[in-house]
Amino acid sequence: MLLLQIFLFILGFVFLIYGGNLLVDGASSLAKNLRISDLVIGLTIVSFGTSAPELTVNILASIQNKSDITIGNVIGSNIANILLILGATAFLAPVSVKHSTIWKEIPFSMLAVIVFFIMANDQLFNNDGKNVISRSDGFLLVCFFIIFLAYAISLSRQSSEEQLVPAKYRIIISIVLIIVGSVGLTVGGEMVVDSGSKIARALGVSEAFIGFSLIALGTSLPELFTSIIAALKKNSDIAVGNVVGSNIFNILWILGVSAIIRPINYKFGYNVDLALLISISFLLFTFMFTGKKFHLHKVEGTSLLIAYVLYLLFLTLRG
Repeated sequence: MLLLQIFLFILGFVFLIYGGNLLVDGASSLAKNLRISDLVIGLTIVSFGTSAPELTVNILASIQNKSDITIGNVIGSNIANILLILGATAFLAPVSVKHSTIWKEIPFSMLAVIVFFIMANDQLFNNDGKNVISRSDGFLLVCFFIIFLAYAISLSRQSSEEQLVPAKYRIIISIVLIIVGSVGLTVGGEMVVDSGSKIARALGVSEAFIGFSLIALGTSLPELFTSIIAALKKNSDIAVGNVVGSNIFNILWILGVSAIIRPINYKFGYNVDLALLISISFLLFTFMFTGKKFHLHKVEGTSLLIAYVLYLLFLTLRG
């Protein structure tokens, strides 16, 4: 049984690699066909596709009333997106960041984290006896998400007059590639998470540890492969837009929908992880002005990767 789970775990990686490749090619080609910038595609279509595993896991966790997995998956995935994914991407190839991403999308993602912190800590702000992300909080998060989508649509209109490179594929083929890539990412992510969780439970680790580490890492693998592949293909706008967009999606859309399905209990101890997420979000913004402006380079990527290793060590010690 254990050998079967290990095989499925490895097979999931294969789906993730090929799914990420197809999704980037299809999304980039669709952007050219529709005269939409890679950044907008990264913030919307690619983010939707790569966030599908998080959404699936959280919906199932909410239905089964597993708050540890619901919270751990969102916070852990967002931490992995910044430290692991952007870190690995910048380590492999320099990542350029557009002006609008620095001054609009990244601050919007920081705002989403702060809103999450306020909503989750009823004991701090409302003197209530229990920290809960209620259904009304969930609806409010979804409303913020709709605002973000409206902003992304406005970006697509602004970019319609840009001079873009000719598309590699026709629209119908691009859409098929996006669909097949998204399915591959979802199937691969689910295989990695499901088999990985069974392996972890066989080793006797806690559900909270699984949520913050294994499941969060597993559901972030689509973003990891998509961003690395995009960066290597010189589509850094998709790489950065994918990570920033996914972080916004995870909090506003996925956490919002999860809370609407069932109010989410929030443990005060998770503020350590949430504080880290807030800190590294500000750190990402700061990196835009160090070294060569508006770029992430190997040194910065290495520091992010080291920070993620230290975070995993902290999770292991915490149990």
